[in-house]
Amino acid sequence: MFQDTKAFSGFSVNDIEAARSFYGETLGLRVSEENGLLTLHVAGGTDILVYPKEDHAPASFTILNFPVEDVEKAVDELTARGVRFERYDGMPADEKGIMRGWGPTIAWFTDPAGNVLSVIESPS
Repeated sequence: MFQDTKAFSGFSVNDIEAARSFYGETLGLRVSEENGLLTLHVAGGTDILVYPKEDHAPASFTILNFPVEDVEKAVDELTARGVRFERYDGMPADEKGIMRGWGPTIAWFTDPAGNVLSVIESPS
């Protein structure tokens, strides 16, 4: 039934302007806005909808993963841009917030609305 549809994902934030700045300036994604909604344009032609929600509650799981060849380099660059990396109980991470050796190398951070994102190692 849906095999030929181009599905997309979306998530809520409590502040569209803060989201636009974070995703567009801090992360460097192409962002567009229409009717108070943001669209994140990511590689591969996929779009992600970001919508405002007054009673927004941050997701308690990773809503968006950014595959990168070098997680440590991505963490260093994002840290220099003011991004703070998260550490979770039972998920051992180094001093930079990078978890290694328990699956793919990964580091988690949050957007201004508290939604969880990651940079995750992806072989080239």
